[in-house]
Amino acid sequence: MRCFSIVTSATLLLATLLPPVALAQEATTTAKPDASVTVVTQASIPYSAFASPEARAFFPKMLASGSKAPPITGPIEQNRAFYDKINSDRAERMRKIYPVRIHAERIAGVGTDVVEPEQGIAANNRTRVLINLHGGGFLWGAHSGGLVEAIPVASLGRIKVISVDYRQGPEHVFPAASEDVEAVYRELLKQYKPADIGIYGCSAGGVLTGEVVARLISRKLPVPGAIGMFCGAVVNMDGDSAYVGPLLNGGPVPTAPLKLESLPYFKGASADDPLVMPGVSPALLTKFPPTLLISGTRDFAMSSVIRSQTLLNQAGVETELRLWDGMWHSFFSDPELPESKDAYAVMVKFFDRHLGRH
Repeated sequence: MRCFSIVTSATLLLATLLPPVALAQEATTTAKPDASVTVVTQASIPYSAFASPEARAFFPKMLASGSKAPPITGPIEQNRAFYDKINSDRAERMRKIYPVRIHAERIAGVGTDVVEPEQGIAANNRTRVLINLHGGGFLWGAHSGGLVEAIPVASLGRIKVISVDYRQGPEHVFPAASEDVEAVYRELLKQYKPADIGIYGCSAGGVLTGEVVARLISRKLPVPGAIGMFCGAVVNMDGDSAYVGPLLNGGPVPTAPLKLESLPYFKGASADDPLVMPGVSPALLTKFPPTLLISGTRDFAMSSVIRSQTLLNQAGVETELRLWDGMWHSFFSDPELPESKDAYAVMVKFFDRHLGRH
């Protein structure tokens, strides 16, 4: 559930530079009655031919940086410092490309960072607002991680974005984060119509976005006008990408996908609870607002995002699914990539099209 690619070995970076290899000539494949497949091969995996040259050049650097990440089970202060350094650098680079004004504000007793476009809020957005829920495994990402997700959207969309510093683990457990976002949302309802409020987030923030909507529905509050769930959504991590994604990012194939229940924040919670995993309740999903889902083919969460869109569609929800080839978990955190710029544009257009419609 990290908001950054999970990497264990930089040596497999050579795979990004080597020509395609005919896997059938070098692989031994064994299929079992349960449909699992065991593949033994020494073949390298080429980087996507459909990704941009900038992404190809950046990918090895990203993996090398990620290989230095402390273990997720390590001291929380160490993890927070590591990712804050990365995100602070990203935020500063973003501000040079996407000029914004930022100030801290407590809303309903919850800390937030309010991001507004330097050129001013557009006339058609003066009655609209976006709530951002940062990623980081419900462990880190406050402030700098939220700014990385808020700055380009606020600047390009010329709209106010409020990034919420919600409570996280291990100090807090579910539903603390949902409670904080609900408090902020209730306060914003005093100034904005629900149809003019959008909520979006990446990774843990994408999961939290779904949880918040489920909570609002359970509290009989009006849902926002539109939401965005990126690299995480309304079902647990599973499917093909949970195994293939780590491999494509230079790591070993995991023996089992990372589950929400294994994260400190969800201690004592159940994935069968629709307020934890809304995807378990088709009736609940029917009440969701229009939803944008984003992922990449090297994202370990891609299958869960695709499955979430399927379930939302079956529930009659208007959805839009965007996938970028060769892209990893939270790829748009790096502002210079053409794929990132494409993703920002998709986000801005989606909310502009849907907010205020109902």
